[in-house]
Amino acid sequence: MLDAKTDGRIRTRSPVSSMHVFATLLVLGIVFGADIARWVDSSPALKTGATVFTGIFVQATPFLVLGVLVSGSIAAFVSPSVLRRVVPKNQTAAVGVTGLAGMALPGCECGAVPVSRRLMDQGVPASAALAFLLSAPAINPVVLVSTAVAFPGEPGMVLARFLGSLATALVMGWLWTRFGKAEWITARLAARGHDHDRSKWETFRESARADLLQAGAFLVFGAAAAALLHLVIPDWVFAHLAGQLLLSILVMAVLAVILALCSEADAFVAASMSMLPLLPRLVFLVVGPAVDVKLMAMQAGSFGRGFVARFAPLTFVVAIVCASVCGYLVLGAR
Repeated sequence: MLDAKTDGRIRTRSPVSSMHVFATLLVLGIVFGADIARWVDSSPALKTGATVFTGIFVQATPFLVLGVLVSGSIAAFVSPSVLRRVVPKNQTAAVGVTGLAGMALPGCECGAVPVSRRLMDQGVPASAALAFLLSAPAINPVVLVSTAVAFPGEPGMVLARFLGSLATALVMGWLWTRFGKAEWITARLAARGHDHDRSKWETFRESARADLLQAGAFLVFGAAAAALLHLVIPDWVFAHLAGQLLLSILVMAVLAVILALCSEADAFVAASMSMLPLLPRLVFLVVGPAVDVKLMAMQAGSFGRGFVARFAPLTFVVAIVCASVCGYLVLGAR
């Protein structure tokens, strides 16, 4: 397909997309699966890493798929104006309503950024939109069910994650109501051309496909990182962290920011770190959907760098405190 002319030369649009790359890797995995399996079996360490990776990936994939299907449905059939009509005029009450509204809109944090920006542009108070930004990817049913499956026999983890994440969203929203300034939000939501000929089902298909490829990449990265941790970090390191609760909480919080996992799959990565107490792993699950490197980049594009410089560090601290307090009350020091 002809795309544009530049310096007298005709450029063509590349026919290779992320879906083609994904399909190619899948075919190569099928064709050379036996050879890869023999190579992995030849090393006990690689076999352990492969077992960890496969276990996380297989367990998390159904929830990831469910999440992107729901996210695609929201993009195609639900308008942000629905939330706008039910948001109270009072900002303090509005923060509570939008924070709880995150339960009804399953999806990962990647989709919450543009939705919250649209809410602001449609007149919803910034504090309420930011509460939604933090709550939607953390307390929705897909995330809570995946957490329950990842931590069987530990229903307290689900409750503690819900309370810690909701508390983080509400506290940040109320802090913005008290101290936030409109001029700190400088960027605007990037305008996207709307194809009026595209049906809602086409919008659903494209949104779900894009979300699956993006979130799937983070799932693969997270599963690989968890497997690598099991391989390269000696057991005594985790044993030391297990005996140093405050240090392990800080390490897991920083790890959540760096790994930048999808909230629909991060519980399985946290569950694989069974050598650590539950409380540090809970902090990992609360901090990750609230602030990580990919979120900061997306927020900078939608709200401005000045916003991220103020919002991200404070969110990091608030998320650690809320997760630790809620975790201690629900789980105890374990």
